[in-house]
Amino acid sequence: MSMLTPRGLKGKQYRITGNSYPRLGRPPRRGRKVVAAVGGVLALGLVSVGGVQLYDVFTGKNKNSAAQACASAKPSGKSLAAPEGSPSAGAADSPGAVPANTAVPQPSAVTVNVYNATDKSGLAAKTADELKKRGFQVGKVGNAPSALDKKVPGTAQVLSGPGGLGAATLLVSQVASATSTQDGRTDATVDLVIGDTFSALADPTQAAATLAELTKPSPSPESSGHC
Repeated sequence: MSMLTPRGLKGKQYRITGNSYPRLGRPPRRGRKVVAAVGGVLALGLVSVGGVQLYDVFTGKNKNSAAQACASAKPSGKSLAAPEGSPSAGAADSPGAVPANTAVPQPSAVTVNVYNATDKSGLAAKTADELKKRGFQVGKVGNAPSALDKKVPGTAQVLSGPGGLGAATLLVSQVASATSTQDGRTDATVDLVIGDTFSALADPTQAAATLAELTKPSPSPESSGHC
């Protein structure tokens, strides 16, 4: 009897039939199932977050919050007082630069009051003469009142009312690095208060370039996505 013949068959031939054989292998580990389950949960979470973000983009849900953030980022500051004796003396000032897209008049339609807030003698009269050469109408010329005397650290401060914003834009372009403040005057006159670092009016070519920059339309936060 062959060693391959099982006991009890007594010499009978033992034939294996069929074409499949049992294969021995390690049973599946539980750790692999856990990893697969965690991976599925994470993938489902990413898909859910992406769907929420796409919904916000297409529905514009976050536009109001972005506009509020831009509004809160705008700087604020204290403006200078208006010169004594001017139509705006004692009126409340509105801080801020001259807004863009303001209708700018011709120099012949602008009346400028020139005040000297420095210790340089004759600076107001000299500047007034130069403004006349450029076509401006000159009103009052003299020293700045005590409220502004020696208190304009920059080149110049331009004061105007709501009706003189376009004239203020034009005048700001004539002085390099000049700032502008809106007050409560009811006419369209503007005040040019000469500061410590003022030396002369800007070159006409430079003034024209500055005016173009001041009146250039600016994109809205909604279209640009930035403040």
